[in-house]
Amino acid sequence: MLKLTKKADYGLMAMKHLAERAPHGACSAKDVADAYGIPQEALAKILQRLVKAGLLHSQHGMNGGYTLARDAGTISAFEVIRAIDGPLFITCCITVRGECDQPDRCTIREPLRRVTERIGKVLRRINISEMKKEATSQEEEEAKKPAELVTIT
Repeated sequence: MLKLTKKADYGLMAMKHLAERAPHGACSAKDVADAYGIPQEALAKILQRLVKAGLLHSQHGMNGGYTLARDAGTISAFEVIRAIDGPLFITCCITVRGECDQPDRCTIREPLRRVTERIGKVLRRINISEMKKEATSQEEEEAKKPAELVTIT
């Protein structure tokens, strides 16, 4: 089963929260943590990773806190996940260095590489501003339809 880490979940939740609150200025880590019941220390570390990746700005002082570094429509879910968890790999043999302990016998490496690539493309198409929008009745109807199968060749 493919699943995001808790840190990535928290990061996406925080980015959505900051996008929704953007017109009102910066939000503290405590504000975001309290809004979602996230441990404040863990969230602070996640927010610092997002600052380091250039996705957030951090301001100190009385009116300080975090704000999006760019418009929410230009920040993808992929960027947030990568900033927190590093490169996306669905199997341990598909790595940056391409290490595989069974290169002569493995028959799934290339198909799994393509799956990873396609997941990345989907996550790149989802931006934070889309995540903050409430589901419309049309989107709810789309969600009820059976999922489309993807053929890997």
